[in-house]
Amino acid sequence: MSSQDHIPGEVGPGEVGPDGTGRYRTFAAFYPFYLTEHVNRVSRRLHVVGTSLVIAALVAGFLVDWRFFIAAPLVGYGFAWVGHFVFEKNRPATFKYPLYSLAGDFRLWFEVVTGRRPF
Repeated sequence: MSSQDHIPGEVGPGEVGPDGTGRYRTFAAFYPFYLTEHVNRVSRRLHVVGTSLVIAALVAGFLVDWRFFIAAPLVGYGFAWVGHFVFEKNRPATFKYPLYSLAGDFRLWFEVVTGRRPF
């Protein structure tokens, strides 16, 4: 993570780690790790695009046709996993921390669309 990606007042990577069991106990402890797994700008952009498409698919699922719900995880994971396997060259945190990882995707998306984190 570059210094331009760090949000002032936020705990940086390495300052909070897993508890004694090797697992993160809180999302606040997990999110700095999440950011270290998303340092490649193309990967972050793919995550933001994928999360935007997930939101669009969920809205369309409610307003247009329920089958859009099927597309939501496909586009979300599809874009994110391309980012991880092709650009980050790492394994998505989804496999070990599915809920924290999902929350991280939405927090990253929010930070980008509100201008708190560079796109």
